Parts: sequence; structure tokens; C-alpha cells
Amino acid sequence: MTSSREHLQFKQRVVIKIGSSSLTHSITGNLNLQKMERLVRVLCDLKNQGMDVVLVSSGAIAAGRKVLGLQEKPKRMSLKQACAAAGQANLMMIYQKLFYEYHQLSGQVLMTKYSVMGEHSRINIENTLEELLGLGVIPIVNENDTVATEEIDFSDNDRLSAFVTALVRADLLILLSDIDGLYTDDPTKNPDATFIPEVEKLSEEYLRMGKDSTGSLGTGGMAAKLAAAQIATKSGADMVITNGADIENIYRILKGEPVGTLFAADKDDHFDLKDYL
Repeated sequence: MTSSREHLQFKQRVVIKIGSSSLTHSITGNLNLQKMERLVRVLCDLKNQGMDVVLVSSGAIAAGRKVLGLQEKPKRMSLKQACAAAGQANLMMIYQKLFYEYHQLSGQVLMTKYSVMGEHSRINIENTLEELLGLGVIPIVNENDTVATEEIDFSDNDRLSAFVTALVRADLLILLSDIDGLYTDDPTKNPDATFIPEVEKLSEEYLRMGKDSTGSLGTGGMAAKLAAAQIATKSGADMVITNGADIENIYRILKGEPVGTLFAADKDDHFDLKDYL
């Protein structure tokens, strides 16, 4: 355990985001049910330890492709939305079945950018999430892809998870990705890329790293993850990017082990979520 991470073992409210690339089989693009089962088991165990847990999960469109029998990723917005409509129901059915096996209640929360742009709707979301957590429920959050368009969507669930972190005042956000953490360059293209274990303060230099390279095979890329880090840390939460190939990394992070890249909380007393929309 490293001294800079000892405090992670005392976290009480954690948001965990898993992306489509970590939730599906790489060859077929279909949902990885074994991975989902492991994830649910870990989340239930954290809940049994007394933690509040929120899951931000992608996968609706991937699940919809399977349900609708599509072989390729949809490109048309209307087809993406159709996949999301069919897939979100299927995704939640799988999650609820898995959570039920561990006697854990879960609830679906779908959001669009409009949900947090308006003060009234934002307060309603905060109240709903707080009520669910108070009732011992694990909320499963996703963007409402059936109605979201390029003009009103979050662009990726990395940013969405950071917004959720701020809304529920979580003290830790974990991004389960397809990469070990932050590198100086894309390690899949540059063998000389250096791993960065900890970011004490998110400077413009780090933000430029994300713009220069995706650094991730997922939809959001590293730029989106750094944008999420900016929101989460300014709201007062620590954030860790780690490889979602091993779900046990969640445990390791919460034990203070040097897994992934830690972005230290850098609370801004004037933080306003609207500034990041």
C-alpha cells in the first residue's frame, strides 16, 4: 500500500463506470456475461461492506445489436436509438437478474444532458439518486440514448459518470477502461509511452495529452477521461482509471494498492456543474 493512496480505503460513496469495450467480447461485440456477473458480485460485496455504490454502465447499443440481429455497428442515429431502445431493456434485465441472485435491489436511471442543464430537473435527479441510495438500492445509470442526439448527448459515459459523481457527492470515481491508466502517449501506437501512476493536479499539459491521443479503444478515448477527471476532482472526488479486464482491480484500488492512474481530488469551492456542460 502506498502512502498517497491509503485514504482510498476509507471511501464511503463510489461511482463505478464500465464502458462498452470492457463489457463486451472483442470479437463478436456481444455482452460478456461472465464479466457482468463478476462486476455485480463485486458491487454487491462493496454494498455489504457498508458503501454506497452507483454503477454507470454502457452497453445498451451493443445489447440491442444482438437483440435485433445486426452484424455491424449502426451508423445512422435512428438505428442507434432503435438499438438502444431494444438493448437497454435487455441490459437491465440481465443486471437485475444478476443483482437478484445476491439479494440486492437495483434501479434504472436514464439521463440526457437536458437532465442536468435545468435546475429543476437536476434537483429531481439528485433527490432520486439520494433516495435510491438511502433505500439501499444500487442505481444503474446510463445515457438515454433513445432520445439523445449529437446536440444534447454527453458524448460518452466517462463524462456522464463524472456528472453523476458530482450529483451524488461521491468521494471516488472509478473508470473501468480498456487501458491500464494514463500514458504520455497512446501505448498501442508508441512503445515508448510512459505510464503515469498519479496526477496530483490536472494541468493543461495533461489535458493536451488527451487531445493529442485517444489512449483508449473505447468511444470516449483518453480526452474524455481527462475531461471526466477535471469534473470529478473539482467536485471533490478522487478518480482512478484502471483496466476493466480484471474486475478485481476495484478491490485493489479500495485497498490503496498502486493500480491504475489516480487523479487526486482538487476541490473547487466555486465548482458549478453547469460550467462543464
